[in-house]
Amino acid sequence: MVIAQLGASWDEVARVVLTTVGIYLALVVLIRVVGQRSLAAMSGFDVGCVVALGAILGRTVLLESPTLLIGVVALVTFFVMQGSLGVLRQNRRFDRWVNRSPVLLVDQGRIDTSALRRAHVSEDELRQRLRLAGVRRLDDVGMVVLERNGAVSVLRRGEVDAWLVADVAAARAGSR
Repeated sequence: MVIAQLGASWDEVARVVLTTVGIYLALVVLIRVVGQRSLAAMSGFDVGCVVALGAILGRTVLLESPTLLIGVVALVTFFVMQGSLGVLRQNRRFDRWVNRSPVLLVDQGRIDTSALRRAHVSEDELRQRLRLAGVRRLDDVGMVVLERNGAVSVLRRGEVDAWLVADVAAARAGSR
């Protein structure tokens, strides 16, 4: 049979598909649970893609008897999962479930210490972000937001378009 000539059995192919799906879903859940803090400017799915691709390629190369078919099956399964979740993320509810909401760390010059704790951001890190944004006085800060992708946004005091912070307002209302 052709599959055996490529160095794998149907059982091995099925095991690779199931393992790849399981690892991918576990990675998505772990990123959701641990939070966006460690992701810097990459989205959770970007990090997941990089980690999983490296693991799949490394595993394929390091198998006792590596086969091209096993590696290709794992990669195809991974990309099908990535594409499927990409389509599902277009649904706002699903996207909000998979990705954390933005976290308001500073509001009108007042630091929310409980939000800092929840987001795993220290006051030293916050000060650094404010300095990097050119802030000279805490009173000049309107909002500091830990974004969904792990980046920190600093908005100065003043009129802010409600549309621009609608997801922050929704996250703030949901945490009360």
